[in-house]
Amino acid sequence: MPLELVQRVAAGQDGMITTAQAVAAGLTRDEVRQLWRSGRWMRLGRGCFAPVRELREPFATRARIRAAVTSLGPGAFAVLDSALVLHGIDGLRRSSAIHVSVPVDRPRPQRHRDPSLVVHQLTVAAADIVRVAGIPTTSPLRTVSDVILRQDRFPAVSLLDSALNRGLVTPEEMALVPMLIRGRRGAVAARGHLGEADGRAQSPLETRARLRCIDGGVPPDVLQLEVRDEDGYLLGVGDLGWRAARLIAEADGSGPHGTPEAIFADRRRQNRLINAGWRVLRFTWADTLHPDYIPWTVRQAMTTHP
Repeated sequence: MPLELVQRVAAGQDGMITTAQAVAAGLTRDEVRQLWRSGRWMRLGRGCFAPVRELREPFATRARIRAAVTSLGPGAFAVLDSALVLHGIDGLRRSSAIHVSVPVDRPRPQRHRDPSLVVHQLTVAAADIVRVAGIPTTSPLRTVSDVILRQDRFPAVSLLDSALNRGLVTPEEMALVPMLIRGRRGAVAARGHLGEADGRAQSPLETRARLRCIDGGVPPDVLQLEVRDEDGYLLGVGDLGWRAARLIAEADGSGPHGTPEAIFADRRRQNRLINAGWRVLRFTWADTLHPDYIPWTVRQAMTTHP
């Protein structure tokens, strides 16, 4: 059956299928048009559809990126925030905008139906374009190099930390970024962001908490601090640590720490650490929005307890 074949093709493309693929599967163009107009298919871009009523994350965003790249024709590739999404690099607030670049040697599209589609014309070497799930996009190194030029300190350092932590960019590759961004707008600030990157941070929340501590004059002396008992048994790992003060700060994100199982595990781990003579502070995303709160709390813990 054509529709069954269409579903199989779409399943391998994040839920997206092109008109040409649907026709190759046995549907006519009129049937494709009718499926869209009846609401059974969702239009993602010119000649690109999702043969379901609703796409769920993370496939929905990736399907939109795939459709945007496909609809803009040969040579188009995902860039900037959309490239971050494809690579799984965290640090930026999610946006509905889709960023795609088209070749510089062809006219730039002036109008398109999707207002969230942002079309660029970036000069990118062929070696800096890779494929993620079949979607052409800038490499992790080129992506972070482009994005940190456009971001303030906290999101820039957060995405750099994420790229390093996930092994998408090595420290040796990161050392090449100053050369890659030399002479570009925003390069001076971006070089400062590079100096603060630390791949041990496991989430943007940890990065933000660390930067608040640095700004407040109480930088942690270790990240991902392993605390063990006398027999070497691992009691727990602290996100930020001050060994001399036997103090740990935990960054409690709503994702990894939000389930009942995670909450119970956190409590048991905290009890073990406290019984071993460590004090544990816990911070949330909202706490990082206040410049003084986290460093003040850390300083109080360091000065009011032995």
